[in-house]
Amino acid sequence: MTTTQHPPYPPHEPRRGPGAPSGDGSAHDHAPGGEHSGSGGHGGSGGHGHAHGHGHGPAAPVSRHLRKVIAAVLIPFAAAVLVGLAVLWPGGAPPHERTGVGFDRQTQEATVTKVDRLSCQSVNASGSVPTGDTSTAEGSSAAQQANGDCKRATIRVDTGGDKGRTFQEIVQPDQTRQLHEGQKVVVAYEPSAPRDLQYSVTDIDRGFPMALLAGIFALAVVVVGRLRGLMALVSLAISFVLLNFFILPAILQGSNPLLVAVIGSSAIMLIALYLCHGLSARTSVAVLGTLVSLLLIGVLGSLFIGWAALTGNTDDNTGLIHGLYPSIDMSGLLLAGVIIGSLGVLDDVTVTQTSAVWELHEANPTMGWRGLYRAGIRIGRDHIASVVNTLVLAYAGAALPLLLLFSIAQSSVGAVANSELVAEEIVRTLVGSIGLVASVPVTTALAALVVSADRPAGRAAGQSAGAADGGRAPARGGRGRRRKR
Repeated sequence: MTTTQHPPYPPHEPRRGPGAPSGDGSAHDHAPGGEHSGSGGHGGSGGHGHAHGHGHGPAAPVSRHLRKVIAAVLIPFAAAVLVGLAVLWPGGAPPHERTGVGFDRQTQEATVTKVDRLSCQSVNASGSVPTGDTSTAEGSSAAQQANGDCKRATIRVDTGGDKGRTFQEIVQPDQTRQLHEGQKVVVAYEPSAPRDLQYSVTDIDRGFPMALLAGIFALAVVVVGRLRGLMALVSLAISFVLLNFFILPAILQGSNPLLVAVIGSSAIMLIALYLCHGLSARTSVAVLGTLVSLLLIGVLGSLFIGWAALTGNTDDNTGLIHGLYPSIDMSGLLLAGVIIGSLGVLDDVTVTQTSAVWELHEANPTMGWRGLYRAGIRIGRDHIASVVNTLVLAYAGAALPLLLLFSIAQSSVGAVANSELVAEEIVRTLVGSIGLVASVPVTTALAALVVSADRPAGRAAGQSAGAADGGRAPARGGRGRRRKR
């Protein structure tokens, strides 16, 4: 055995400088940047020890070559998004004549100033006592209107040209919305109606409780998330701006809903991810994974919406939109909703998977891309199960009244699923879920390939220093560590 020979070491000692440790410390001074095992943590004040220190942490920098590769993909994509925003920017929604139906009504804020109780017989037109079967909903309502106590509310208009004007409204005892003194309400205004019928209560003013809830949410996000939480709120505000000032007006102007949704969603994705998670290779990988998944959702959504002959015109609101703006492609609007609705959950999945692979690499830098992918996909399987279940329950909760109607009618599962109103939600849920499922292996594979192919600057510097010493010191240093273990 020749492992006990030490003569080659002394000639290298003067290169360490004053105060450098002797003995096996030279092995750490000359170790390449990729060596992290053994007692390498005692590398002292050597230059390579400093480079090794930068290798740890949640946002380790990657090599310049890898940054160039990522930039070559994302910069043209970001430039295309900016061009699309500039070309399709609408400059506001087109004007139209108000119909006075549904949401297309002029509204003002108002306050209930007085509520009087009186007999319903004195205010109902007929005044006759109903003789029908009170076990039915119609009969019970008629009996309440004839024998119950009604309310006469005096309401003051607080905004608009008629500010200060008052009117009265009768509230029947079986109405869902009951008024009380001091309550803030929203009133609809119809200028073509007779003066005493121009105003009517259309809803409750929920501005204060909604603003209070939003404030509690913002406070909780900032307290727990700190700077990240603040950036998340900023990105949320930007998302609303893009939605209200680009996506919605551009669709109303007649632009292709799918193209508008893709460009708007891409802009939201780029701003939200980079603003919340920083301008890094890790975030760029999440962006790429999200982009690939969105493309898959767009292709599948377009295919199955056309195959299932879904028109997107299934209720009063969509019918009103189509009546006001006949040029809007309603099936394209449906597909745009699928893409935008899937974006938020996609961001969560891709960022989580990318971070998981990055942390696995930080914990074990020697793990190859296959090992990283296998470990990351195990984490992703748990994420898939929870996210898919979340999507299905979210859509089922939103459509719960509709599902109750089908249950009351005792319709079969096949008949329910075949109706266009339910089929839209099924296609929306399944297409979005397929995109989410696909985002896990796609993002995990991209992240594993990126971190395993990386050549950090510290490692390159260590190899250059080893070459300057003739290439012998690193090898002898490595033998010294193996001998010590």
